[in-house]
Amino acid sequence: MTLHLSGTFSRVKHLIFFCGHAGTGKTTLARRLFAPLMRATGEPFCLLDKDTLYGAYSAAAIGALTGDPHDRDSPLFIEHFRDPEYRSLINTAAENLELGVSVVIVAPLTREVRSSRLFDRAWLGICDDVEIRVVWVHVNEDVARERIVARGDPNDAYKLAHWDEYRTRLFMPDEPLAHTLVMFDNTTPSDQARDDLLARLIG
Repeated sequence: MTLHLSGTFSRVKHLIFFCGHAGTGKTTLARRLFAPLMRATGEPFCLLDKDTLYGAYSAAAIGALTGDPHDRDSPLFIEHFRDPEYRSLINTAAENLELGVSVVIVAPLTREVRSSRLFDRAWLGICDDVEIRVVWVHVNEDVARERIVARGDPNDAYKLAHWDEYRTRLFMPDEPLAHTLVMFDNTTPSDQARDDLLARLIG
């Protein structure tokens, strides 16, 4: 901890992103590591899942426009809803961090990962007392598609119906980008692999 001249104490806080394409299991992974993160750091955390925070609102809004509340991957949705959802998500995280609460964010954020924007403190609205970790959760395309089909979420209907179009947006970070991320293969992770991931997040 650092003692400021005002006599108050500040401590390092954590902002941890679990990012990746649909079907990679990033939500399940983040939830599984959430309690261990709090125990290991002794910090209060909040979990911000984009779909939980904005799914119902966005479904109502896009449904009013198109008649399809499950339209979550069309060009219309991506053009008009994607960025405002993410901006609100990041702003909510910044507010919690300012109040001394560490944050776990679950969201694809693929464009932001590719541009390294998730390390831009000005864009994030956070100070230097926040440690940033970006986990890229990945599986191969066939596994992801199988998981998407198996979960039967109506929000996946567009991407499944337009899979050839959707798959053009899939990518794997190249070596320079991957070096800045915490890469995690979530195909069949062992307990040891998750323990190693936890150590990397708080190390």
